Amino acid sequence: MKNLPPTKSERTRRFIIEKAAPIFNKKGITGTTLSDLTEATGLTKGGIYGNFKDKDAVAVAVFQYHVENLTAFLQREIDQGTTSIEKLLAIPKAYRKLYSTMMAYGGCPILNTAAEADDTHQALCRLTVDAIESMKKIIVSLVGNGQIFGEIRHTTDPETFADILIALIEGGTLLSKATGQDTYMMHCLDHMEGLIHDIRITE
Repeated sequence: MKNLPPTKSERTRRFIIEKAAPIFNKKGITGTTLSDLTEATGLTKGGIYGNFKDKDAVAVAVFQYHVENLTAFLQREIDQGTTSIEKLLAIPKAYRKLYSTMMAYGGCPILNTAAEADDTHQALCRLTVDAIESMKKIIVSLVGNGQIFGEIRHTTDPETFADILIALIEGGTLLSKATGQDTYMMHCLDHMEGLIHDIRITE
């Protein structure tokens, strides 16, 4: 069955999400106002709340939009690799490609949302945890497959390795954004690449 074209309502929701996304990422949930949304979209309050229950609902949809886009980009980069090591190395490579755009965009949407929603917005907090766990599963799977096919040392614990890589990505992003210095992120990505090479079985 062919996919049906989006309805007018679906197109409007998508339009609102795309216009609201950079605002929420830079100003946060609390800092983003209804006036920001009406100005960015050119819609009235009724036009926005006719498609979303409230501002929190827009924030949730925006976060899901960010995660979908980031996941799709990372997966495309990973899929270009042939071996498990190549696929793992595609992750820091992808973040090097993303870095300038991400900083200009206000930083990593997952990190920004996690920091703000931790104690204030349970739904978004759960979604950020889900996004991090999803990323972790990808890395765990790549390491596990590499061990099965004799590419990666069996002494490597996939879950621990995934935790370290994710912490390097998010920590580097946070420090670079806070200080305005690229070196934090670049050093973290360099270290990621070194760790990936270190778990490789060499003949």
